[in-house]
Amino acid sequence: MASSLADQLNDTKINDGSPDAGWKVKLKIPTKDARPQTEDVTATKGLEFEDFYIKRELMMGIFEAGFEKPSPIQEETIPVALTGRDILARAKNGTGKTAAFVIPTLERINPKSTKTQALILVPTRELALQTSQVCKTLGKHLDINVMVTTGGTGIKEDILRLNDPVHIIVGTPGRILDLASKGVADLTECPTFVMDEADKLLSPEFTPVIEQLLSFPPKDRQVMLFSATFPLIVKSFKDKHMTNPYEINLMDELTLRGITQYYAFVEEKQKVHCLNTLFSKLQINQSIIFCNSTNRVELLAKKITELGYSCFYSHARMLQHNRNRVFHDFRNGVCRNLVCSDLLTRGIDIQAVNVVINFDFPKNAETYLHRIGRSGRFGHLGLAINLINWDDRFNLYKIEQELGTEIQPIPQAIDKKLYVYDSPDTIPRPVSNSVPQRQDSGRAQHRGDGSQQISKVPSNTINGTGAISGRTAGAGRSQLQQQPGSYQRSQRTQGQSYGSRRGPPKEQGDQGRQNGFPPQQAAKKPAIQAS
Repeated sequence: MASSLADQLNDTKINDGSPDAGWKVKLKIPTKDARPQTEDVTATKGLEFEDFYIKRELMMGIFEAGFEKPSPIQEETIPVALTGRDILARAKNGTGKTAAFVIPTLERINPKSTKTQALILVPTRELALQTSQVCKTLGKHLDINVMVTTGGTGIKEDILRLNDPVHIIVGTPGRILDLASKGVADLTECPTFVMDEADKLLSPEFTPVIEQLLSFPPKDRQVMLFSATFPLIVKSFKDKHMTNPYEINLMDELTLRGITQYYAFVEEKQKVHCLNTLFSKLQINQSIIFCNSTNRVELLAKKITELGYSCFYSHARMLQHNRNRVFHDFRNGVCRNLVCSDLLTRGIDIQAVNVVINFDFPKNAETYLHRIGRSGRFGHLGLAINLINWDDRFNLYKIEQELGTEIQPIPQAIDKKLYVYDSPDTIPRPVSNSVPQRQDSGRAQHRGDGSQQISKVPSNTINGTGAISGRTAGAGRSQLQQQPGSYQRSQRTQGQSYGSRRGPPKEQGDQGRQNGFPPQQAAKKPAIQAS
C-alpha cells in the first residue's frame, strides 16, 4: 500500500502556477503595425496585459485584435476598474479609452449568469456599433453575448433578442430607456454602468434620459465615465451619482501630438477649388471632410463627384440602415473619402484616416478637438486642414486660445513625413466578422501610391445609401491652376503666424492686414459653388 502511494506521488506533476508559455503561439495574431507612435500612447509604465491577471480567454481576444501593450489610459484604468471602484477618466481622443473600459467590463462578466451585467452608453449610433464590435472582438473566447441597440431601427428585433441571455448591452440612451421602461431589458442585476463620451451624454438633450436610466440598475453599481473633455455639469453628476470616484486625467495638453494643424484663408466661392487642389497634392490614405450642416454635406459630396473623386456621405437625416452601411464600408476601406456632419466626431476609430479637412470651420473648441481627433489615432500621424473665411477668424483665434495650440498657415508644400507612411497598405483594418469587401460602382479603389481609381459611371449620381459615384478617373483632377485663396499662403507675410503672440483679430471695418487676413466684405454664406 505504502509502495503504491509512493509510486503515485513520484508520477504526480505539481503545477507551480506558472502560465503555459505556449498558449500565445496558437493565436492568430495580425501583422504588427510598424508605424511609429507618439508619446500619447507610448509614455507608459511598462506594464503588460498579463500584469492585470485577467482571464486567459480575454487575453487571447486582446492579442488577436492586434493589441500589444496597454496604453497609458489603459494602465491607469484597468487595475482600478477591476476592483469595482467608480472611475472618472479623461484622456485624449484616440488613445485607447474604449478598451480601457471594455477589458475590465468583460473580465467581470459571469457568462454562466443569464442576467444583463453591464450597460455601456454612447451618444451616437455609429459609436454604439463600433463599441459593440470591440466588445465582441475582445471577448470572442469568453462565451459572452453582446447586444447593440439604437434608435432609428425597429424595436421588435431588440425585444426578440432580449428573450435570450444578453450579458452586455451597448446603445444610445433613448432606446435603452425605452426597453427598460417596458420591462424588456432587465437591469436590476446590472452592476456596471459605463458612459463613453460622457460630456455629450450629460448635455441637456441627454441628461433627463440618463437620470431615468440610473433608477434601474442596483444602488451599489459601478459607474465609469470617459471623455476627452469634461464640462462643469460632470461635477454635479459625480457628486450625485458616483461614490468616491477614482479620477484619472492624462490631458497634459488637449490636442494629439501626432496631428499637424494648418489653415488656409479661402473665400467661400473658392473652397471647392481649394479642396480639389488639396486632393491633387496630398497623399491621402483616407480622409474625412466636415461640414456644418446636412444640406452642405450632400452638396459638397456632389461637387467632389464632379471633380472626379468618389466619396461617401453621412448625416443624421439619413435612414439608419444607410448610415450603417456607409460607416461599415468606409471603415473597411471601400471608399477613400467621407463627407459628413458632426455625426462622426465622437469616438469613431478608423485607423486608416490620415487627413481631416474642415471644409466648414467649427464654432467651438470642443467640436474642433473631436473633429481633428479622427486622424492620428492611437499615437499615429495625421493632418488637419481648416478652410477659413473672413467670418471664421474670431473662432480660429478663440479655439487656439482655449486649446493652447497654434494652427499654422498652410505652406506651399506639406512634408509627407508629417502624415504619410511608407506602406499605407499595412495599416490595420478593423478586426470584425464583417462580410468581404465589395466594390460598388463609382467607389474608389485603393492603390499603394495613394491615388484613386474611379469606376466609369455617369456623373451626378447620388445613391440613397450615402455613396456618390464618380466620373472617369482623373476628370477634373490636377488640371485646375492655383486659384486665389486656394492651396497657398493666402497673401500672408512670410514667417507670420497666427497664435498666442498676437491679440485678437480686428473688426471687419479695420483696414490693412491683421493676422495675415486681407480686408473682406462681410456676406452671407452662399451655397457651395465653384466658379
